[in-house]
Amino acid sequence: MPFAARGCEVHPRTMLGTRRPKGEGALGQGDGTSVLTEAAVNRVVPKTVSANLPADQPNIAAIWQTLKLKTRNVTCFKNCLCTVNPALSSCRNKLNASREVAPVTPPNCRLIKGIETGSEDIDILPNGLAFISSGLKYPGMKSFAPDKAGEIFLMDLNEDNPRAVELRISRGFDLASFNPHGISTYVDRDGAVYLFVVNHPHHKSTVELFEFVEEDNSLVHLKTIQHDLLTSVNDIVAVGPDSFYATNDHYFSDFILMFFEVFLGLTWSNVVYYSPKEVKEVASGFYSANGINISPNKKHIYVADIFDHSVHVMEKHANWNLTHVKTLQLDTLVDNLSIDPHTGDIWTGCHPNGMKLLYYDPENPPASEVLRIQNILSEEPVVTRVYADSGSVLQGSSVASIYERKLLIGTVFHRALYCEL
Repeated sequence: MPFAARGCEVHPRTMLGTRRPKGEGALGQGDGTSVLTEAAVNRVVPKTVSANLPADQPNIAAIWQTLKLKTRNVTCFKNCLCTVNPALSSCRNKLNASREVAPVTPPNCRLIKGIETGSEDIDILPNGLAFISSGLKYPGMKSFAPDKAGEIFLMDLNEDNPRAVELRISRGFDLASFNPHGISTYVDRDGAVYLFVVNHPHHKSTVELFEFVEEDNSLVHLKTIQHDLLTSVNDIVAVGPDSFYATNDHYFSDFILMFFEVFLGLTWSNVVYYSPKEVKEVASGFYSANGINISPNKKHIYVADIFDHSVHVMEKHANWNLTHVKTLQLDTLVDNLSIDPHTGDIWTGCHPNGMKLLYYDPENPPASEVLRIQNILSEEPVVTRVYADSGSVLQGSSVASIYERKLLIGTVFHRALYCEL
């Protein structure tokens, strides 16, 4: 889950606003929403940015030149207007602020003991071993244990009563600053299991590569991956023992500039391909690229844009580039994506009401929602709500993963749920 959320559009009749033509939006899919012209933004934004940037931030003139070079028209008054006046109707619509979900409760569900501070992402091996990242601290998000280091849990879903076990991490790795986010596994030809973990030590973005040692439930740290193109990594899908696709949920990595990016509604979020020999941007034009995964036949990459309430289907090419195939629009904030290896169905943890997630109230907590998407490549994909809860049981669902009719549902900062379907 990224910082903040898509907010308000400028009213089409405003003096500053102009109408964005169809075809000029994210991924070339313009929605006709209002934008501010460059001339209007030039009059307003530099003063706004100067007033909000700390003295130690990069030179404002250089930042503003970057913004002007990257776009001629920018959508304005997004999340800032939401913060100033949450009652604005268009803003509330973007955040689904008025949405409530009717409960949908599968049989035989229970909270997983030992997971108390989040289970943001889950990845399950073909043999039923499930890895769970826990303890994410992220700008703008609630944390029940802000001073506690992150953890990786393991569950064996072949057991009659599976339980979560914390994995031991090898010496030499900085556990104190471990802040795990998205995760992905890769099984090599020789059977070696690699775990890729998006990490945010000291509010930076790295990818940590581990090898899983099943005999003693441990992770051996192999290396830390950093790159100038991996600036604000959210999620990851491994495509080799040392290669992956990753989503950057923001263009900027600085918290203030992230807020500014959302304030303008910029579609600068992207997907990056990484290997030791080549690193490159392979898709762009997202409001906030979030969850990412790959189809069972390895031909397509799926990307969730949480602020656009959508899942994008991308064709993967031999040179690792991606081209856009289609977009599935939903009515919820889509977080991480998991794939059923047998059916190809997409399972996703969602946030029905983004306002409740951002403005946390223990008396009115954020809800949870799990969707199953079948036949996404067809003209009429089937979307089924498998689980929904008002927050009384599970708050802020971010992922749902399936194995042999056993469902794991994770959250950004709360508990985790195990269900037998």
